Amino acid sequence: MNKPLLAALKGFRQPVPPIWLMRQAGRYLPEYRALRAEKGGFLALATDPVAAAEVTVQPIRRFGFDGAILFSDILMVPWALGQDLTFGPGEGPRLMPPLVDHALDALVRAPARLDPVYATVARVAAALPPTTTFLGFAGSPWTVATYMVAGQGSKDQSETRAFAYRDPVAFGAIIDKIVATTIDYLARQIEAGVEAVQLFDSWAGSLSPAQFERWVIAPNAAIVAGLRDRCPGACIIGFPKGIGGKLPAYARETGVDAIGLDETVDPAWADAVLPDGMPVQGNLDPLALFAGGAALDDGIDRVLAAFPDRPHVFNLGHGIGQHTPIAHVEQLLARVRGA
Repeated sequence: MNKPLLAALKGFRQPVPPIWLMRQAGRYLPEYRALRAEKGGFLALATDPVAAAEVTVQPIRRFGFDGAILFSDILMVPWALGQDLTFGPGEGPRLMPPLVDHALDALVRAPARLDPVYATVARVAAALPPTTTFLGFAGSPWTVATYMVAGQGSKDQSETRAFAYRDPVAFGAIIDKIVATTIDYLARQIEAGVEAVQLFDSWAGSLSPAQFERWVIAPNAAIVAGLRDRCPGACIIGFPKGIGGKLPAYARETGVDAIGLDETVDPAWADAVLPDGMPVQGNLDPLALFAGGAALDDGIDRVLAAFPDRPHVFNLGHGIGQHTPIAHVEQLLARVRGA
């Protein structure tokens, strides 16, 4: 297989770990900032297949990463489910109406809103170098639901956590709708040309153990099973941020092929507790990349040393910061690749 990243995700350890970075297509790149200014906003950029394909390919053209990640957003699914999605200047995304005050049944589904994403995938798949793996993604149900219920992001997801305790039937209906839509969304990404997908669960760490089983493990397992029924052999990365000691249970019970580790996880511990041979991805602290110099070299070396025998995809523990210097990304690539 002439795609090192895809081979690693399928369980074949590579002599040099393949590398891509979460949010690698984004605000730290001057070419991205210029195109976003031209388009006038995030949603306009993400729903223009020509522009979104260009953004997806920009970091491949500049750095030669082993993987390209589709330029889009985890809130495309609630947008397709009928909530209005906006990205205001200087603020996070907003979804209206918030489901904490409105019934899910009142939403009018708009699946055609996802059509530009599939067109973007087809364009990128035709443009990438033959050795580059193309990654699609979606948000995991719990994380997506926190935005759908509250209408925006929050530090502790308290509104959604309380809603799930207060009315688990209504909240379960939201989760079920996200699961079904996400299966179709990821399957159509694969059918259009992506070669692996990642499930982002940015807020998975905010739940108690029982709630974690119910709202993180079970829905992600349903997505994995449903996607494999639709697309046999689908390659799936799970990225459950902040779950700490729940990581082995997530790995065993969701059925994902590979696990993304956030920066708070001791990679040597992860290597010891995860199933033998399971590929891992991560987990350099994005702030070490921002700092550069000896701190960056030391962080890279610690991650590389933690997985002596396990298939490993080098990545950050979360998204690259928008003020990260280009030279530090170049330093990272040279260190990982031994240049």
